[in-house]
Amino acid sequence: MLLDAFVSRHGEAFSFSREHSCKFAKQIAGDFNPIHDVDAKRFCVPGDLLFSYLLTRYGVSQQLRCQFSGMVNADTLLHCRVATNQIQVCDELGKVYLTIDFSGEHSHDLEVIEPLFQDYVQFSGQNFPHILQPLMAEQGVMIHPLRPLVIYESMTLSFEQLPISKPKLNLAASKLEVEGKRGNVTLSFILSEAGKQIGKGEKRMILSNLQPYDEFQMQQMVAEYNNRKLSASYKAP
Repeated sequence: MLLDAFVSRHGEAFSFSREHSCKFAKQIAGDFNPIHDVDAKRFCVPGDLLFSYLLTRYGVSQQLRCQFSGMVNADTLLHCRVATNQIQVCDELGKVYLTIDFSGEHSHDLEVIEPLFQDYVQFSGQNFPHILQPLMAEQGVMIHPLRPLVIYESMTLSFEQLPISKPKLNLAASKLEVEGKRGNVTLSFILSEAGKQIGKGEKRMILSNLQPYDEFQMQQMVAEYNNRKLSASYKAP
């Protein structure tokens, strides 16, 4: 299984190291956010890694909603509380980091699930600068260049029919709603199979510490991000 290289299992519990999280972010998701660097002071396990692991472990449903409620630190021992139509990821103290609600038909077919989450996390990892920068420019705001904070809030999937082969994901629409120094981003996408739409989805993020848009500062942020991406490509095995 693809994700075996990125998770440590401890019986029914599991955890993610800094090294595995960083490798997943850069090599699978194409996400070069410094918060996922091995040596980051404020480190966070990628939400897409946690979500992808749950898909491979529990399968995908016709209706699925994933709600994040906390950032996972490296090596935090996690376990799942499983109810009829819900899965909660908790630590040993009972703190909930992620809740998935699901309904409808269900599939455990990894030949469908693995391409699905790979396509999704690669789409998700391209949020900055490709999608977010034009949205921020349009609204006249930007994340703080010294304290950028983009929080992954939730994601939904809705299938008219579950895929039986590799599905394809494409962005359908994007919007940014600004409320003071906070921004709410919604990315809508469609899922297709053999050229036919079979479902749709939505990713929501929160932007904090917004300030007036400055093209020079933004281009510096984009250049720094691209340099990080280039540097990581040279270091990749």
